[in-house]
Amino acid sequence: MAAKCAVGYHLDELKNPITGSTYASFEPALDYIVVKLPRFPFDKFSEADRSLGTQMKATGEVMAIDRTFEGALNKGLRSLEMKVSGLSLGMFKKYSKEELIPYLAEATDIRLFAIAEGFRKGYEIEEIHQLTQIDLWYLVKIKSLIELEQQLVQYTWSDLPEALFRKAKEQNIGDQYLASLFQVPEQEIRQRRRQLGWKPGYKLVDTCAAEFDAVTPYYYSTWKGQDEVEASQRKKILVIGSGPIRIGQGIEFDYCSVHATLAVKKKGYEAIVMNNNPETVSTDYSIADRLYFEPLAVEDILHVIEKEQVKGVLIQFGGQTAINVAQALEEEGVPLLGTSIDAIDQLEDRKRFYQLLNEVEIPHIQGETVNTAVELIKTAEALGYPVLVRPSYVIGGQAMHIFYQAEELQEYMKQLEEEQDARQWPLLVDKYLPGLECEVDVISDGTDIIIPGIFEHIEKAGVHSGDSMTIFPPITIKNEVKETLVEYAKKIALKPFRL
Repeated sequence: MAAKCAVGYHLDELKNPITGSTYASFEPALDYIVVKLPRFPFDKFSEADRSLGTQMKATGEVMAIDRTFEGALNKGLRSLEMKVSGLSLGMFKKYSKEELIPYLAEATDIRLFAIAEGFRKGYEIEEIHQLTQIDLWYLVKIKSLIELEQQLVQYTWSDLPEALFRKAKEQNIGDQYLASLFQVPEQEIRQRRRQLGWKPGYKLVDTCAAEFDAVTPYYYSTWKGQDEVEASQRKKILVIGSGPIRIGQGIEFDYCSVHATLAVKKKGYEAIVMNNNPETVSTDYSIADRLYFEPLAVEDILHVIEKEQVKGVLIQFGGQTAINVAQALEEEGVPLLGTSIDAIDQLEDRKRFYQLLNEVEIPHIQGETVNTAVELIKTAEALGYPVLVRPSYVIGGQAMHIFYQAEELQEYMKQLEEEQDARQWPLLVDKYLPGLECEVDVISDGTDIIIPGIFEHIEKAGVHSGDSMTIFPPITIKNEVKETLVEYAKKIALKPFRL
């Protein structure tokens, strides 16, 4: 549209692609609220300066749509994949009212959570306004969510009144967040909703408040209002997108999601895409047969699966985002297509992966899995410095560190203790070896394997593959090394089919 305006078209000559009938000069009428939240990479760069100013520090963003600001904000928070499911960040719980002041006064990526904690600790709206200079409208909305939360926690889960539960869902407070408030499994929240027969409704993104028919199959969920979306009777497959762009989770995963969607359509299925990143091709409403602009949390994915009655779900193409929800979806009985969860787990869980390498007689670096700080120190000493330490189950280099001496490891353990994140454990400790690093991509159907190519890294070993310069095809790797790589790749690729 902008390009057409630039070459001389007038707005009254340009059709609105959403409605297909009105023109761009027609004033939009919106019956929904859109909230965008930036995705900052400070989880990867924990020692970086978190202060926000005019310098660009976000790597990506999420978008959330609902009928109210509170609902859209809650959807946006659980879309960020920051290990938060609502307006609460663990580190602030132990802070006193006074200790929160620096976090309120300075603009950082976590100030939103500091504001929420400030209201929990008794700050008034005007006090937070003085410290933050944030418009009162937003502060009123955030405080209303905290007040609702405080009403909720006055009850136990078994005693929670239905009306209050309904109010929480109307503000789009997620099942996971409710489960954390009431200290019950998330499945219990879901089970009670199902017993009550509660489901979200789906609305069309139409830019005209339903005054005109819209032609784009572009939907969002809400707990306020009727369901306006009719599902077709065609066979469908759901492709889970890649979420916000961040370090280790780049645009290549969206590229994969889009090609998976096109392949699904080519096979004659109705292709459903779920994603929440407005800056990707997969969230262009012309790519999939149906686009659901939703958080990629288990609750929201299950709602779409139930709504569309999909035949299967593709989780391999969304990178870490989709892998994070795979286990929970399988436990809910969702048919996951392609590589099995067990095979993914065997490759992702480094302890299991080393067991696999031993079984197929492939040599590997010495490494141990540890579950406590004491084990971590002992193992590092036994292997000998330098050591590479990382969470056992992770893609993308997050929380990966090389330690050359015991003092560095002690500092790292202090940081782990402060974060108190159970998901960091177990940790994998590897002997760190300098050398040549390369990548091999492998596709297999259990009989044949295809290797599209070998990538030779030209950075030092240990630089994350997403950041390393690579050469394709490889220049310095000798033929016998290539043959060994192919042989090893074949052993790994064919092993799961022979279990």
